Amino acid sequence: MKQQDNMRKFFLLTIIVIAAMLASCAGGKVKYRIGVSQCSDDIWRNKQNAELRMGAYFHDNVELKFAAAYDSDERQVQQIDSLVNDGIDLLIVAPNQVQTISPAIDRAYDKGIPVIIFERKTSSQKYTAFISADNYEMGRVMGEYIVSRLHGEGTVLEIKGLGGSSPAIERHNGFMDAVKDAPGIEVVASLQGDWTEPTAYETTKQWLDNNKDVHIDLVFGANDRTAMGARKTLGAGVLYCGIDGLPGDNGGIQLVRDSLLDASYIYPTHGDQIIELAVSILEGKPYEKETMLMSALVTRDNAKVLQMESEEIMRQADQLDSLHKKADNYLHKLDTQRIINWLAIGIIVLLVVVFVLFYLYHLRKIALQRERVVNTLWNLKPEDVPSISEPTVTVGDSSTSEAAEPRGKSSPTDGSEESDNTDDNEPVAISHFITRFKEVIESRLEDSDVSVEDLASDMNLSRVQLYRKVKAISGSSPVELLRTARLNRAYQLLLTTDKSVSEVAYAVGFTAPSYFTKCFKEEYGMVPGDVRK
Repeated sequence: MKQQDNMRKFFLLTIIVIAAMLASCAGGKVKYRIGVSQCSDDIWRNKQNAELRMGAYFHDNVELKFAAAYDSDERQVQQIDSLVNDGIDLLIVAPNQVQTISPAIDRAYDKGIPVIIFERKTSSQKYTAFISADNYEMGRVMGEYIVSRLHGEGTVLEIKGLGGSSPAIERHNGFMDAVKDAPGIEVVASLQGDWTEPTAYETTKQWLDNNKDVHIDLVFGANDRTAMGARKTLGAGVLYCGIDGLPGDNGGIQLVRDSLLDASYIYPTHGDQIIELAVSILEGKPYEKETMLMSALVTRDNAKVLQMESEEIMRQADQLDSLHKKADNYLHKLDTQRIINWLAIGIIVLLVVVFVLFYLYHLRKIALQRERVVNTLWNLKPEDVPSISEPTVTVGDSSTSEAAEPRGKSSPTDGSEESDNTDDNEPVAISHFITRFKEVIESRLEDSDVSVEDLASDMNLSRVQLYRKVKAISGSSPVELLRTARLNRAYQLLLTTDKSVSEVAYAVGFTAPSYFTKCFKEEYGMVPGDVRK
C-alpha cells in the first residue's frame, strides 16, 4: 500500500514537471525574476534553497537567482546591489547582521523593488514583508527545558551565534530570561560564536584552557552546529542542546535521536511558503506583512517519529527536484529552436513513461509472485486438497535407477527420500506435498536454528530435492517461504497479542529484532510498530 501511495505521488510530480515544461515552451506569461540573498551557506540554507526551488516549480512565470555571502557583510552588500542592477522584480534577503546590511536593502526598496526579509531582521522599516520563526521564543523555551532537564540545579555554558545578527541576539535574550528565574542554574559563561562548528570548538577550547576547574553540566549552543563544536571539546560527559532541528543525515533531529544532542528546536525553513508570499506580492494579491512560522522542541521522545516523517518528505522532494533539473537541462540546451524544444519534451515524456511503466511492471511482478506463494501455501484449505488414502513415494539410491514404494502418512524410518521423478505434476501429489511442507514449516517457526537441511529431513528429502520441488511449485526457495511464514505469523501476533516487537521477533524464530524489523518492512511496507496503529 505504501509503495502504491509513493508511486501515485511520484506520478503526480512527474505530471507537474511535464506540465511546467510544456507551459515554458508555450510561453506567453510574464516572467518574474526573484533575487535570493543568503547571508551564509550551510545545511539549513541549502534545505531552504531547495524549498524555494520547489515552490518555484509550481509557478512557471518565476525565475530564481541565488547569492550566498558566506557570512561576509561586504560580500552580501555587493551581491544585493548586483541583483538589483540585474533587474530583479523582488528581493528575498536574510541579512547577515542587523545594522550593516540595512543600507543595501534600503537602496533596493527605494528603487521600487519589493523586499521580503526572512529569518533575520533589519534595522530599517523599508521592507515589504517579514517572515520568520520567533527566535526569542525559541531561546526562552529552550531555557525552560534546560532548567527542567537539570532539575533546577546545575552549571550551563552558552555559546552564542554571530554577534549583531538578530537570531543570535533574540535567542540569547530568551534563554537568559528563562534561566534568571532559576537561582540554582548558573550560566558560567556566554561565549561569542558565529554559527559554525569550528569556531565553537576553538572558542570552547580556549575557554576551557583558562577554566579547567569549572564543572559544566550542560552546553546551550545558539544552533546545533555550535553545540556539536563544543561537544568535540568537552566530550560525552556533558548534555548539549541546540537550535535548528534539521532533518536528514547529521541534522539536529538525527543528532537528538542518536543522543549526541539532548534536545534541539526546529527552526522552520519553509522556502515554499516564502515563494507563495513573493508571488502574492508581485501579482497584487493580499498578504500579511508580518508572518511568524510555527516551530517545536525536539527531544528523544519525538525525534524518531520526526526523523521518519522528514525523510519521506525529503525523498519526495529529491525526486521532484531531480526531474525538474533534467527538464531544465533539456530546455536550456534546446531553447534556440521551437521545433527542437518540442522534440526534447517528447523524449522526456517518453523516458518518464517508460520509467513509470517499468517500475509499475516491477511492482506488479513482485506482487504477483508474493500472491502466488501465499495463495499456494498459506491460504490452502483442507477441503481444497483431494483426499489421499495412500500417498506414494519413490525410493532411490545414488545411482540412476529408482523404484516406487507405498507408505502411510507418517514419515518413513528407513531413511528413504522422495525422488525428483515422482508424479510432481499430479494435482494430488502437489496438494499433498504443499500441505505437508506447510505443516513442517509451521512446526519449526519458533526454531531460530532450523536450516533447509532440517526441513528437508522432516520431509524425507535431500536438500537439493526439497529446493527443486519448492522452487518448481511456488517460484520461491524454502528459505524465502520460511521467512514469509514467520512474517505472516508475526503480523497475526502483533494484531492479536500485546507482545512487544522484540518478543514477537523471537517468537517467530528471528534472532535479532533489528533484522526482523528490516524483513517486516520489506514485506509489508511498514515497521512492526505501525501494525497496531
